[in-house]
Amino acid sequence: MITKVLMPKLSEAMESGKVIKWLKREGEPVKGGDVIAEIETDKANVEIEAFGGGVLRKIIVPDGGQVPVGQLIGVIAEPADDIGGVVADAPKGVATAPGAAAPVRLLPAEETYRSTPATTAVVSMSPEPSRVHAGASPAAAPPPGAGRVKASPLAKKIAAQSGVDLRLLQGTGPGGRIVRRDVETVLAAAPAPPAPVTPLAPPAPPAAARPAFAVPPRPAVEFEDIPLTSMRAAIAKRLPLSKGPVPHFYVTSDVAMDRAWELRTELNALEGSPKVSVTDLVIRACALALRRLPAVNASFQGQAVRVYHRAHIGIAVALEGGLITPVLRDCDAKPLAQIAAESRDLAERARGGKLRVQELSGATFSISNLGMFDVEEFSAIINPPEGAILAVGSVLEKPVADGGQIRVGRRMKMTLSCDHRVIDGATGARFLQDVKRLLEEPLRLLV
Repeated sequence: MITKVLMPKLSEAMESGKVIKWLKREGEPVKGGDVIAEIETDKANVEIEAFGGGVLRKIIVPDGGQVPVGQLIGVIAEPADDIGGVVADAPKGVATAPGAAAPVRLLPAEETYRSTPATTAVVSMSPEPSRVHAGASPAAAPPPGAGRVKASPLAKKIAAQSGVDLRLLQGTGPGGRIVRRDVETVLAAAPAPPAPVTPLAPPAPPAAARPAFAVPPRPAVEFEDIPLTSMRAAIAKRLPLSKGPVPHFYVTSDVAMDRAWELRTELNALEGSPKVSVTDLVIRACALALRRLPAVNASFQGQAVRVYHRAHIGIAVALEGGLITPVLRDCDAKPLAQIAAESRDLAERARGGKLRVQELSGATFSISNLGMFDVEEFSAIINPPEGAILAVGSVLEKPVADGGQIRVGRRMKMTLSCDHRVIDGATGARFLQDVKRLLEEPLRLLV
């Protein structure tokens, strides 16, 4: 039986994918469910599995090749099968990324792609690794030519960073494959290295004598061209499709956050309760406001305006290589504590590389908060096909007039970007009024 290996479609906007590397070589036996290749999409790196068994007879698209979704990239068949017709029908010409690989690269997925709703795609940016020594003795290691180790790419990376010899491990994954948890189990069982003895040193100079930050030396070259990652290329392609064709307008409001800040402080002091962030309060307020004013929870569909009756809110998360907006679903039906727990988990998995494919699309409204970067006010670009996005700035202490007196208060600016094909100015303003009222009367967020 001949099995065609096609470039999978892993997101709504995905038009092409890049073969990072083949994990099987031509002539190697393949069983159904074996991981055969690693693919880079516009949002993530994922591993793809074989849907049929036999031998990897032909690699159509080599490592580094980029082809449209649905195009043939390889053929699995029995040794006696005639694959001449299948190979002959394959499109000719494979695009390859120009130049060297980008300095920032998406890490591979621990979980594999199975073309099901439970698919796990991951996006992760890795800091410089710190060396951790496991308890295995180098003398016990097999010779270098002992054979290929079956391990997931993420397990290999963690092992390389921590100095673990994969040849000494027993895999618990499918077919004895070594996965991340196998490496982490070894690291957890390894004895802690003895604390180094630090010799006495002269006292450090006073803090005032040190520079506030270090400026790197000026590079010798005048400029350098860094090839686009798939994520950055997708951003470059999609955002002009929003800013150009979509007629944006903006409304801004200044919110008194004194009571919301006090409520957040009291909630975070409760033992055992999830920590609540300002973003969580804004998510809850927007979800309730979207239920009251569903005209903002809408998108332009060409000949109709689609109004959504559930608030699936996208939360912008910045990564070193770009920006993704994972989706927190049914926010209008979840209490604040649940939103706090799920939004924190969503952001951590986005940064740690464990987002599911269904969490990468389907938002009906988005929030972008740059307050943690001391940004007072900004406007965000709408993420199509959504009709609006809310930009949130820092909570700042500033003098405010209150009953004829000047006092110090906490203020936060919010700017709503609206698609004028869907939302009128008065509608956007009323929505922002509702969000402001909910934040200024924060007990409403708890009921």
